[in-house]
Amino acid sequence: MKTILLTAFVLLFGISNAQTTNKMKLNAGIITEKLSETKKFYKEVLDFGVSFENEFYILLHTPNNSSEISFLRPNHPSQKPIFQSAFTGKGVYLTIEVENVDEIYKRLKDKGVSMEFEIRDELWGDRHFAIKDPNGIGIDIVTYTKPAE
Repeated sequence: MKTILLTAFVLLFGISNAQTTNKMKLNAGIITEKLSETKKFYKEVLDFGVSFENEFYILLHTPNNSSEISFLRPNHPSQKPIFQSAFTGKGVYLTIEVENVDEIYKRLKDKGVSMEFEIRDELWGDRHFAIKDPNGIGIDIVTYTKPAE
């Protein structure tokens, strides 16, 4: 009887464990001195919320809590060398997919947010515009649509 119970436990645990081992959640992180400016931008411009914050790190989430992004102060003694160097402002962009890009565009224009490029339609189906965060990260705000045929 003990063998049957142990076998059942191992099988159930193994199945349960196998179902969860492939789960992944991406959380991009940017190393920056501009934690306060970054927090203000993402909260006031994009309506992000704060998931966690301390003196050297902030974790922000999208308004619907579906995605997160983190920002870390450079050269913090608690961090290993790989997480020490500050982002230099080039080579990174974010894409935020929204249901109604025109509504978001109008709201940000009304707030006086500077546009990197104005709203436009692309041949491949995107309707989007771009802004830039305080760290120089381009943010592409897009509604995906099926391309016109």
